[in-house]
Amino acid sequence: MQIPEGKKIYFASDNHLGAPTPEDSLPREKKFVAWLDEVKQDAAAIFLLGDLFDFWMEYRRVVPKGFTRTLGKLAEITDSGIPVYYFVGNHDLWMDGYFEEELNIPVFHRPQEFTFNKTSFFIGHGDGLGPGDNGYKRMKKVFTNPVCKWLFKRLLHPDFGMRIGHYMSVKNKMISGDDDAKFLGEDNEWLVAYCKRKLQEKHRDYFIFGHRHLPLDIQLNDSSKYINLGDWIQYYTYGVFDGNNFELKNY
Repeated sequence: MQIPEGKKIYFASDNHLGAPTPEDSLPREKKFVAWLDEVKQDAAAIFLLGDLFDFWMEYRRVVPKGFTRTLGKLAEITDSGIPVYYFVGNHDLWMDGYFEEELNIPVFHRPQEFTFNKTSFFIGHGDGLGPGDNGYKRMKKVFTNPVCKWLFKRLLHPDFGMRIGHYMSVKNKMISGDDDAKFLGEDNEWLVAYCKRKLQEKHRDYFIFGHRHLPLDIQLNDSSKYINLGDWIQYYTYGVFDGNNFELKNY
């Protein structure tokens, strides 16, 4: 993608709308929608790197109640011709066509590579990557197994299924990531280790992830950086690339 003069690429992650309750998250949702309204003025594209919702499960003809302001604003943005890209996180693994069909937003379940103005980006949510975290990796295989998803949707009424999913998202530490929301030191950051391993295969200028809920800007070598976008719960941080430089900013 060649970024037009005066335009920018925006990145955000980890809003966890609906947590701990829809009422409590409503002010955060309104703040995020206000941000979307501002950045659409000069956005060449917007990347949302997962966990927009604290729990999201799509049945064949049912989607979660709520988040009307966010979904409406995203529809407005894509209808205006600004592309939006979505990467599923560990709280919204179960997206299954709604964003693509209703909002014209491509949804990615694995990290992807992009090039903007000859600058290379490796972009993803970040869960289940790098060394360790074996308990969550096993759990993710179960959650994404087609048979398990089919049984969940067929055996549980959506009202009951959504209640269970929301409870698990808040209470299960392997899913919620509460234990991860502190800096471990560069040598112990597993996403840093993952990025360094990927650099041995191929150069990328920027590795952009969410999931950690921490705004991080770490130099991997002389010409490559790892960026974590933080969250919209405590930090309200986002990334912006103007075609030359990448910055983490606070809203």
